[in-house]
Amino acid sequence: MEAMKLDRSIQLQRQAERFLPGGVDSPVRAFRAVGGTPRWIERGDGAYLWDADGNRYLDFIGSWGAMLLGHADPQVTAAVRAAAADGSSFGLSTPGELALARRAAAANPAVEMIRFVNSGTEATMSALRLARGFTGREVVVKFAGGYHGHADLLLAEAGSGVATLGLASCAGVAAGAVAATLVLPYNDLAAAESAFGERGGEIAAVIVEPVAGNMGCVPPEPGYLAALRRLTAVAGAVLILDEVMTGFRLAFGGATERFGLEADLWTYGKVLGGGLPIGAYGGRAEIMRQVSPLGPVYQAGTLAGNPLAMAAGLATLDRLQQDAEGYARAERWTADFAAGLGEQARRAGVPLTVQAEGSMFTAFFTDQPVRNFAAAQRCDTAAFAAFHRALLEEGVLLPPAQFEAAFVSWRHGAAELELALRATGKALASLGPGI
Repeated sequence: MEAMKLDRSIQLQRQAERFLPGGVDSPVRAFRAVGGTPRWIERGDGAYLWDADGNRYLDFIGSWGAMLLGHADPQVTAAVRAAAADGSSFGLSTPGELALARRAAAANPAVEMIRFVNSGTEATMSALRLARGFTGREVVVKFAGGYHGHADLLLAEAGSGVATLGLASCAGVAAGAVAATLVLPYNDLAAAESAFGERGGEIAAVIVEPVAGNMGCVPPEPGYLAALRRLTAVAGAVLILDEVMTGFRLAFGGATERFGLEADLWTYGKVLGGGLPIGAYGGRAEIMRQVSPLGPVYQAGTLAGNPLAMAAGLATLDRLQQDAEGYARAERWTADFAAGLGEQARRAGVPLTVQAEGSMFTAFFTDQPVRNFAAAQRCDTAAFAAFHRALLEEGVLLPPAQFEAAFVSWRHGAAELELALRATGKALASLGPGI
């Protein structure tokens, strides 16, 4: 394949570095972990993106999971245009907020009340503040490699871009902000039992991604999440399922529906906004009634529930329910791709473990299963970087970091599977055996 021309992307990146830190508004976009030229995207359609130089890419980033329906879905786009014609923000309540609240809560009957915010970070930060206010306790449990946004108390041993950039900690976070954050290994039930045995009476909340997506795609061990529910219930702590990534993606009811889970609070984002900025947290009414103006836990947002995001969310949920086979189709696509990639790696003699859950996957450069962040960190990140660059030359775009899950949209079909496997076969062959 002829080498891509990237003159415009290079020019834009150089100009942006004058005005934006690292030339980006989110660190992983700088491609520091994989090298090469950051891509500047001008448009998307279905399963594809086009950069500023006109190069086309089969997209497995999907706005970091948001674009389950693919880019520029006609129904979602039309809904946003119609809403924009009436005004983009009022700072007051709108009928769209009530409509989306009803629809989102109906997807998970345990969500009795919900509050919209503007991002996943706001959702998780607010849910944890609420859990502390409700319990009167301070200690929060998170899991190493779990990323729940960039609120100070959650940047202890975080995954996602924090891990990608090799940051041991985040400068600017006061020691006191994370002093009450207890970090445990994911998928290690004994460690959780020990923590609750020693400090159960101090723990306000446990926050967990039901399928970890920010150390790469790492599914839960059988029974692990149910055990966390039991531990928190006995201790009187709040269990928060962070479904910002998995909500409405793994099923219409998210990982909660897929695994039959119970919790106290949930956080949402990504898919719910259909590509527009959105977040939400919700759960038991007893807890949610502690949120201002009903209770003493303050949280507010001028743009929360803005009409454009509400319209996009309603149109997205309509589309997800209209296509009865969409979830199964995307999961089959992901499974077929993972199986094909795994077979290619075996033939090429490249140590590779492909892990998938629903329409999420990660290709880990290791010959061992990855069940927690420590295992993810042992993967060959240099090999992943070379693989990523080779795929880019073939027009396939993976997340530019070993520690980020990849995402399949409902617009990935037979032609895209053929393209992806042809590209991965060439990329693996270029790496050589035994890397």
